[in-house]
Amino acid sequence: MGKKMKKIAVYGKGGIGKSTTVSNVSCALAGMGYKVMQIGCDPKSDSTGNLQGGRRIPTILHTIMEKGEETSLKDIVFIGDNGVICAEAGGPTPGKGCAGKGIVTAFEKLNELDAYEIYQPDIVIYDVLGDVVCGGFAMPLRDGYADEVYVVTSGEKMSIYAANNIIEAARGFQETSDLKIGGLILNGKNIAKEQELVTEFSEEINVPIVANIPRCDLIQQAEEQNKTVTFLYPDSEQASIYRELAKVMAKGIE
Repeated sequence: MGKKMKKIAVYGKGGIGKSTTVSNVSCALAGMGYKVMQIGCDPKSDSTGNLQGGRRIPTILHTIMEKGEETSLKDIVFIGDNGVICAEAGGPTPGKGCAGKGIVTAFEKLNELDAYEIYQPDIVIYDVLGDVVCGGFAMPLRDGYADEVYVVTSGEKMSIYAANNIIEAARGFQETSDLKIGGLILNGKNIAKEQELVTEFSEEINVPIVANIPRCDLIQQAEEQNKTVTFLYPDSEQASIYRELAKVMAKGIE
């Protein structure tokens, strides 16, 4: 594999299935031979759970609060299914401090500890809460952290509203960076005229739909076992959909 690291930010409204999508894609990419690092950028800190057999790994923010300058990579980076390198930014106790602060602190600590140089991933995927695209939550879009951004949405009104805000924010950052908008990921919720609604939105904002992930019982079955579909049911149609999306995201690092 070429050693130019590709950094991808995946945003979406809370509860849209963003972490499920990211974990399945990470697992698929790793299965295709790429070295993948997944960084959860959501205060819930549950991005990597299905790559860790349900284990909630210690967050970077919490570990720094406990260990301070003694924090090392082995305290905050863990290997998951298919060898995916996992980390969780974490956030403050609800009601105490800014939720985006965990992302800022986590990124600074990973840089300070030379995480990218030591692990040398081909692809880094930031799994970012997209309800509010400001402060720490906008960090993956600025300062050169992400090369490309994808937005997970369904046909639900609030999901499309959040997706529109994320795309607007990304376009704002494009004025001062080389950030590329990769596309929309339609994560189906089985609502009426869903494909039509998201297609209309896609055309309005001139951003393509790069994947259409149907609602599927296998996802729940895999998650009940704290696994991803791509790991547990690699021969399924659902796993092949995630692999196709993985190929789209891997473009440029062949």
